Amino acid sequence: MTLEKPKRRTRKPRRSRPKHYAIGKRLIDLCGAVAGLILTAPLVLLCMGWIKLVDGGPVFYEQWRVGRDGWLFRIYKLRTMRQDAETGGARFASDGDPRVLPGCQWMRLSHVDELPQLWNILWGDMSLVGPRPERPEIIDRLKTDLPGIERRLEATPGLTGLAQVRNGYTNDLKGMRRKLAYDLTYLRRPSLLADLRLVLVTLPLFWDRAAC
Repeated sequence: MTLEKPKRRTRKPRRSRPKHYAIGKRLIDLCGAVAGLILTAPLVLLCMGWIKLVDGGPVFYEQWRVGRDGWLFRIYKLRTMRQDAETGGARFASDGDPRVLPGCQWMRLSHVDELPQLWNILWGDMSLVGPRPERPEIIDRLKTDLPGIERRLEATPGLTGLAQVRNGYTNDLKGMRRKLAYDLTYLRRPSLLADLRLVLVTLPLFWDRAAC
């Protein structure tokens, strides 16, 4: 899928964090991403083959997300929806979403479709742990209802995070408020040990009732 590159957002000053924390976090990200890519390669290849078989289109889906300090980057997923799934604009996924390709719902429920984001972690656009990256249009839409949502951009976005572990998937305003509160709690207490703990806690929670 070819996308036009949107304008980058204004860079905001980063909140300073201990240097050892930044170095340690990056090392954990690199080790985790490399190990994850190697261990999950057979499963990802199997999913890619199935998507190509049932749809014939591209197996990867790329989407602009807002990263640290408001910088935009392309996030990668296995494409589990029809190619015209977002005709008319971005919208949240729902239970029994008719846009999902046949035989691909389990990829969303298990979050296997998120595994290509390990490449985003290798490149430094994402981390293993942090606030989930949102689309620019979603951030703009929620600014009025969720004051302080842009404070999530003080950290590198993550594949998992405190909000995902404690709150799970949600697409309503009440749930988004809870997720924001968890994200801000995470930002106030940076810890390598807490990051490792969140990664370990995420593994048994991988299967979710709703796709995010």
